[in-house]
Amino acid sequence: MEMIEVTANSVDAAISKGLAELNATPGDVMIEVLEEPNTGLFGFGAREARVRIVLIGRRKSEDRGAREDRVEAAPDEPAASESFPLAEVSEEELDEDAIVGRQVLVELLERMQIDAKVNVHRTDDEEDDAPHWMLNVSGKRINRLIGRRGETLSCLQHILRLICSRRLERRANVIVDVAGYKTGRSKRLRGLAQRMARQAVQQGRTITLEPMHANERRIIHLTLRGRQDVTTRSVGEGRTRKVTIVPK
Repeated sequence: MEMIEVTANSVDAAISKGLAELNATPGDVMIEVLEEPNTGLFGFGAREARVRIVLIGRRKSEDRGAREDRVEAAPDEPAASESFPLAEVSEEELDEDAIVGRQVLVELLERMQIDAKVNVHRTDDEEDDAPHWMLNVSGKRINRLIGRRGETLSCLQHILRLICSRRLERRANVIVDVAGYKTGRSKRLRGLAQRMARQAVQQGRTITLEPMHANERRIIHLTLRGRQDVTTRSVGEGRTRKVTIVPK
């Protein structure tokens, strides 16, 4: 992993600066806000925003072969199809959850004045009790729907589920994605988990990952639960909660 710390007059500016320096996209990194900006009193005690950015994917211009030379690919690392595998469906196959979910999401996007298209897929995530409908948003200038560390996307999905659940009068099995952000990030987190597990075993020490949201920590735990040589634990509280990988 490559990690940098960046300062700027705002958190968003620091993130943009760091992404430009790493030549990466938001889905390729984990971001931790170390300090919020403070204007101080009459200019005294002012400080800039400071963020830590960890590259977990590959650079936008990076050659795939060069990357594989640096990080040995393990046979047990998941392929792309193992991260939110999507099954194409026809209009006739859509159930009430999918139809209502798409309708509500389109309405929300229109109210936000975002010109985008919503494609519906069926997820085949075997870790879930029941398959979900994936509503993937595509279009121009939709990165703002993702937000810092996917926070905006999480809020959008939460609002969508609340509205759908009220209309359906039950829990709605829908997931919102933007330009495949969740699909790609899931794949990268699974690869990161396997690489860090091998490192923990080889070095005989506990590896601590950067703070993550609950759904990202779940990906790490599920990815490594079948291994006999490591265990995983979540430590910390709130926004600082992170996963540790412990060799047995």
